[in-house]
Amino acid sequence: MSTLKVLSAGAVKRGVAQVAKDFERESGSKVTIEFSTAPEIRRRVGAGETADVIVAPPAVMDEIAKQGKIVVESRGFVGRSRMGVVVHATAPAPALGDTAAFKRALLGTSAVVHNKASSGIYAAKLLDKLGLKDALASRIVVVETGSAIMEYVAAHPPAAIGLAQISEVMVMIDKGCAVKLAAPLPDEIQNVTSYDAAAFSAAPEGARKLAARLSSDAAKKVFAATGIS
Repeated sequence: MSTLKVLSAGAVKRGVAQVAKDFERESGSKVTIEFSTAPEIRRRVGAGETADVIVAPPAVMDEIAKQGKIVVESRGFVGRSRMGVVVHATAPAPALGDTAAFKRALLGTSAVVHNKASSGIYAAKLLDKLGLKDALASRIVVVETGSAIMEYVAAHPPAAIGLAQISEVMVMIDKGCAVKLAAPLPDEIQNVTSYDAAAFSAAPEGARKLAARLSSDAAKKVFAATGIS
């Protein structure tokens, strides 16, 4: 039995895992998946690491394509992820209808948590842009991954707030983490991250088939059910 390795951004975890499982069953190939942040994927591939299929934001994919490391014609659009505000499962959901309400909610918290991935970089820039970086100061907590955001919020009831990819929030809720999605970020400050799939240049033919499956219309229905549209 052949094995295909997938290197994927974590925000699309549930959808990638489900599509890979279906592909395994239909193709007879085993699929292993490693999930990481987009900056870490960029670093790992830049350092020479390879896989068979990659799922990453377009900026990362463009960089890897320029290095000649993917089959350009195998590249396809997977979906988009949006960000949301996470609170403890027992905490009242704050009003988040607009940017002013968002600022009030964050100023009233004990901690504001984001990660070091692409969404976390956006969150840091947003806090600075809204004048919240200095106002929150030591209350800003930076963790490594999306799951770590939810774990921190769950461990610090009732007032900690997380800024995270909605798809990652859903994964952690499914795992029993004591958090809930209060609301998406207000439209005027929403961050949308797109994801593409592609086969690595030296990968076997099965990798192209898997990349095509990840960007197929059937896969988009699977991703939509996980918060990726």
